Parts: sequence; structure tokens; C-alpha cells
Amino acid sequence: MSAVTRPLARVVAIANQKGGVGKTTTTINLATALAVIGKRVLVIDLDPQGNASTGLGIPRSDRRVGIYDVLFDDVSLEDAATPSSVPNLSIITSSVDLSGAEIELVGAERREFRLREAVANSALEYDYVLIDCPPALGLLTLNALVASHAVMVPLQCEFYALEGLSHLVRTIERVKRAFNPNLDIHGVVLTMFDKRNNLSDMVAADVRGFFGEKVYDTVIP
Repeated sequence: MSAVTRPLARVVAIANQKGGVGKTTTTINLATALAVIGKRVLVIDLDPQGNASTGLGIPRSDRRVGIYDVLFDDVSLEDAATPSSVPNLSIITSSVDLSGAEIELVGAERREFRLREAVANSALEYDYVLIDCPPALGLLTLNALVASHAVMVPLQCEFYALEGLSHLVRTIERVKRAFNPNLDIHGVVLTMFDKRNNLSDMVAADVRGFFGEKVYDTVIP
């Protein structure tokens, strides 16, 4: 298997197999913050729910070409990207067609590498590409992990947080062994932190004890 040349852009997957932990909110806010300081940013909405597309103000009527077309119809990232209202920030939208992508990918040739090859074949004149992953460790998320340099994990401060995180860590290790040896956990961001709740403090302490400096100092209330 020939190596795929990496673009200059930093490609980061925002992933956690659990829904409702703040993946999309993290993706949109981080992308906007980077754009505001002058970085060129592309968001890839890989979640069939399309919340990142909605959050960045792209009406469904304007989502005629999106990430589904990139994965299955060889549309380039450049042709699929839609400028947002934020200067320097574009998005490749999700659509209802993406709902069946997991099933379609099962029998697809080089199914794990579809997104990575699209990124590698792109001129990709961006500083950062942020991929908003679906809330499952399926083939769409696998495509994101194979295409990325690193993973950012939003983690809700709740009772089963570490159990879910351990599944994700095992998946990342498998991806490193089989497809993308350079993949790394960029960091863990603690979300939905309730300072009135002792459980939030306990979860935060456990996560910091396990991941050390990989956990960001800033916590999201």
C-alpha cells in the first residue's frame, strides 16, 4: 500500500462515540476562534445530523454538494466547500444522503481511506481542517481518524465518561496499528462541568490522572 502524502494543513478529528458531549459546539467554536485570529479553516461535517452545517448558518437548500459527494462521487474538497458567514471559515456540509453512508461503505473499495485520499488529492489551502464526527465508532468516524493527524476529545463530566473514553482510546490504538501510525490524541476538553456537583470534580480528577497534560486546563461549564 503506497503512502499518501500529507497536506500542510493540520487535520484534527473531533470525536467521541457518545452523543451530546459537545463535539459540534467544540468544532464550531474552535473553528471560529481560529478563523478570527486569521487562520484559514475548513470544517468537515461528517455527522448525518448536520448540526455543524446548521450551526454555521448553511440552509439545507444550499447543501447540494457535500461530504457524501466527496466520499462516493470523487468530488474534490474545493468543489464541496461552502464559505460561511465567518471570514476565513468554510464548511463541507452534511446531508440526508450521509445517513446511509455507513452501509454503503461496508462494501466499498478502500473504504477506510476515502476521506484521507480526498484530503491528499486536494490543494487544501487551509491551516486547519476540523472534522466533526458522528456519535459512533463506525466507518465514518474511522475515515476521519485515518485522515487526521490528531484527535480532540470533548468529554462530558458524568459518571460513565471514562468508560466511553476507554473505548475510544482502544479504537485510536487500533487505527494507529492498522492505518495511521502518526495519529495522536491532541487533547481532552472537559465539557458540561458543573462546579456545584462533586461528581464533576471527581471525573475531572480521574481524567487528569489518566491523561495528564493531554487534558486542557480550561473546562467548559
